Amino acid sequence: MSTTAEGGPGLAQERRLITEIPGPRSRELFARKRAAVPPGIGTTLPIFVTQAGGGVVVDADGNSLIDFGSGIAVTSVGNAAPRVVDRVRRQVGEFTHTCFMVTPYESYVDVCEKLNALTPGDHEKRTFLVNSGAEAVENAVKVARSATGRQAVVGFDHGYHGRTLLTMTLTAKNMPYKQGFGPFAPEVYRVPLAYPFRWPTGPENCAEEAAAQAIDMISKQVGAENVAAVVIEPIAGEGGFIVPARGFLPRILEFCKANGIVFIADEVQTGFARTGALFACEDEGIVPDIITTAKGIAGGLPLAAVTGRAELLDAVHVGGLGGTYGGNPLACEAALGVLETIEADGLVAKAARIGEIMLPRLRGLQERFAIIGDVRGRGAMTAIELVVPGTKEPHPTAAGEIAKRCHAEGLVVLTAGTYGNVLRFLPPLVMPEHLLEEGLTILEKAVSEL
Repeated sequence: MSTTAEGGPGLAQERRLITEIPGPRSRELFARKRAAVPPGIGTTLPIFVTQAGGGVVVDADGNSLIDFGSGIAVTSVGNAAPRVVDRVRRQVGEFTHTCFMVTPYESYVDVCEKLNALTPGDHEKRTFLVNSGAEAVENAVKVARSATGRQAVVGFDHGYHGRTLLTMTLTAKNMPYKQGFGPFAPEVYRVPLAYPFRWPTGPENCAEEAAAQAIDMISKQVGAENVAAVVIEPIAGEGGFIVPARGFLPRILEFCKANGIVFIADEVQTGFARTGALFACEDEGIVPDIITTAKGIAGGLPLAAVTGRAELLDAVHVGGLGGTYGGNPLACEAALGVLETIEADGLVAKAARIGEIMLPRLRGLQERFAIIGDVRGRGAMTAIELVVPGTKEPHPTAAGEIAKRCHAEGLVVLTAGTYGNVLRFLPPLVMPEHLLEEGLTILEKAVSEL
């Protein structure tokens, strides 16, 4: 069996359509999927991938598509990135698992040390590793409750934190994430998010008014003295890439500090250079008490992390944290390869450059097409919100139709938003600029033909 890599950055960085999308081989495989996999596992684009790397994915019919999805912000350093592949190959030949809680290994500690050093703040930190973003958020809440002796947890409108019971409860959107899955976890409350485009009195008032409302609701309806943690995404991901109005996050953090509440930054989708900073909360100088990371952390291998103040994480009793697969050695090596790649290839700057290309073109589209109500995002995490022209009424049908047209032309795009009316763009940070421009041209055509 050949060990020659067939994917990765060596793939031709071009869009190439040989068949319709999806092609006959993908349709055949999708029929098998329908027979074997429950329909609750949805599919955005029913192509079956055989290779991927750089800015493209190649399907079973030989089509090469431009990737504006990155597996939902996972393959930020590119699929099959060389440093990731090399480390994982070496590790898989040495051992694949021991369980860190039984017989530990150095790579787990290496990852934790790096996250302690790289995450915001110069205070003493601890990190432990788990399997997914949802698991990281759930464990962060466990830590906060243990350390504070309190029970209440506060999330925000338009937030998304996962599909486990607690994180599903924290998630704001009902369909498809919560519908029919109750009852939900107790002592979870939700307050307003500073959503500039939809704030009733205008974006100029959004930060101050939203913060005041959120703090008032927490104080009056929950009692600040009962709140263990506030959990917030620095940029709301599944909620529609909502960038909170400037000043909102610092005000919430100030309130948390004044009331002994643990501030948890959910950087599962925003972390690891995605927004043009290593972590999105750096934009306003936010130093969270705990930060949760996943997605882009390990180049596609299942890994997530909880990093926080030493006094918080040290408060949990021995055996209170952990899990069989958390910090699997293959995933740890992949994470080390990702961090090496971000630094060696200057991917923070490349993410910022992607934003410099994308945002002006998207704003140009907004000027031409009234269906685009808002353009937002930072770095390689950008979005457009679709509305009924002349109003702010959400237009989810338009978002779905534009996505469908992009897919047919060989561009992978994702939808999002509480109202289902947002197109979000998450290109790999290693995407060549000519593919980025070509993808935007396809998007422009799809919008213009709507």
